[in-house]
Amino acid sequence: MKIIPLALLALTLYGCSPKPQTQQAPPPPALPVAAIASGTQTTYQEYPASIEGTVNVEVRPQVSGALDKVFVDEGAFVSAGQPIFKINEQPYRAALNNALASLHAAEAAAGNAQLEVDKLTPLVENKVVSDYQLKTAKASLQVAKANIESAKANVSTAQINLGYTLIKAPVSGYIGRLLKKQGSLVTPQDVDALTQLSDVHDVHVYFSLGEKDFVAFKEQYPGTTLKEKLQHLPTVSLLLADGSQYAKQGKIDVIDGQFDKNTGAITIRANFANPDGLLRAGNTGKVRLSLQHTDALIVPESATVEMQDKVFVFALADSNKVKKVPINIVGKSGENYLVKDGLKAGDQIVLSGMDHLAEGMVIAPQKATDKVAALK
Repeated sequence: MKIIPLALLALTLYGCSPKPQTQQAPPPPALPVAAIASGTQTTYQEYPASIEGTVNVEVRPQVSGALDKVFVDEGAFVSAGQPIFKINEQPYRAALNNALASLHAAEAAAGNAQLEVDKLTPLVENKVVSDYQLKTAKASLQVAKANIESAKANVSTAQINLGYTLIKAPVSGYIGRLLKKQGSLVTPQDVDALTQLSDVHDVHVYFSLGEKDFVAFKEQYPGTTLKEKLQHLPTVSLLLADGSQYAKQGKIDVIDGQFDKNTGAITIRANFANPDGLLRAGNTGKVRLSLQHTDALIVPESATVEMQDKVFVFALADSNKVKKVPINIVGKSGENYLVKDGLKAGDQIVLSGMDHLAEGMVIAPQKATDKVAALK
């Protein structure tokens, strides 16, 4: 009978003990979201470029001989027609004198032939001598006249060769390296030129576009032909080797007629004014080309996640769940990506805190009005 009160006491104590509480789920994380905006944006692509003068010629000797004088130094500016080299002229002056002597001899022989014709003409008319002698004399006169023409041609050739001993600048420009020094023997068959002469008042900057870039570049400008499109192309910038931007803007004026089979690229030429001579032939740099993107979707780079060479954003779906969406990026403008597909204007994406998100996770979206303004 004593056991029953003890059992009742135990039940009473158990009923008065506190009941265990059930664990509540944590609230969904509050993360900033913003609607994707679209607009026209300009991106810039840089392409390696080589620089050449508008005129870039090799200066070569046209006659052989010893180099007597060098009138200029490397890097000097010369005007068209200015003497720059002198080849020993003595052999060519002697050849000219010899040609002149041959001409005088031919002229004298022609004079004698003419006298013979003049002497025989009346004798033939009076039938003192036969007609055959006069014909022979006239033929000799024609040979003598032909010898004069040949001698004159030899004189002209000798004068030209003598003139070639003084090498003048074919165009105005800057002298390159002088590969031959005074006293060197030079010939027209030399592998190396005496020097190179570049006119760099304006320079041509050459760069290449791949097929995909060229199609995108070509399609965004009005015109049915390349000639018409060239008239609507914007100016381009030139980045120098030290990364600084050249002060003048250039204009694309030539597009090659075909793609290079080996590189799969097409060459484009831009023309830059160079009044101060800062740019020289042989310089390298980069051409910065602008590309316009119409109705491009603008996504902050900070709102993306890169995984396995793909870029994703977390878009807000039904019931405030997030969905990982891959996007296709076509360019970058400042701190924003330009997206071609994967999203549409008005879609809401998570702007930060993506490291702790997973597919289908529920969040408490916070409207980031300042972020939205930054996207537009």
